[in-house]
Amino acid sequence: MSAVTDHRPGEPAWFATTHWSVVLAARDAPEREARAALETLCRSYWYPIYAYLRRTGHGPHDAQDLAQGFFARLIADDDLQGVDRRRGRFRSFLLGTLKHFLSDERKRATAVKRGGGRTLLSIDERAAEDRYHLEPATAETPETHFDRQWCLAVQARVVERLRSRYEQAGKGALFDALLPCLGGSHGPVTYAVLGAALGLGEGAVKVAVHRLRKEFGAVLRAEVASTVAAEAEVDEEIRHLLRTTGGP
Repeated sequence: MSAVTDHRPGEPAWFATTHWSVVLAARDAPEREARAALETLCRSYWYPIYAYLRRTGHGPHDAQDLAQGFFARLIADDDLQGVDRRRGRFRSFLLGTLKHFLSDERKRATAVKRGGGRTLLSIDERAAEDRYHLEPATAETPETHFDRQWCLAVQARVVERLRSRYEQAGKGALFDALLPCLGGSHGPVTYAVLGAALGLGEGAVKVAVHRLRKEFGAVLRAEVASTVAAEAEVDEEIRHLLRTTGGP
């Protein structure tokens, strides 16, 4: 299923297909098509949901179960009938909807398996827990933890989009070599050393790093634009993301 075209006059092209438009398209589609439309989106951002659930005291199995139920409701619940992407940032919508879902789950206290027995995403519980336990112990609230994980997920999505682009051009090794340079510093490895490893001159490496940073900025902007309601919010959201994650 193609995402809904939600392009308004005067908006950049990247607003034509946003996280909002994927959700709004999926709410009215047959289940199989809805799953296909949301799977990539949910797979990119499931971990902030899982981490929030763990931070609010749910065990690994319950967190995975609740996450599946939440994704099922995201597709099937009548609440989506009134969703309007102009309500604001997608991350805020997602967290608010998750809290509402958890409140309803507590009220129901039902023995029926959450999500109606449907598994929308294949989540490796052990891998999720390994990742969760690698996180440093902090006193941050579940909401702050969700926000940080969301921002990291946005960055990871951008990196994967760039990696795919470079691999398709036969430059996957170049991308992996230059990736540490994205943060503005290439650490102890000089451009000359990188160039020797890649068979390039130092000047060519500098140009490649400049190009990669420029591409990263453009893809990041497009990705962030897909999570907000208007172009005017993009710069503020990017600043928030960089403050939260410390770069690149």
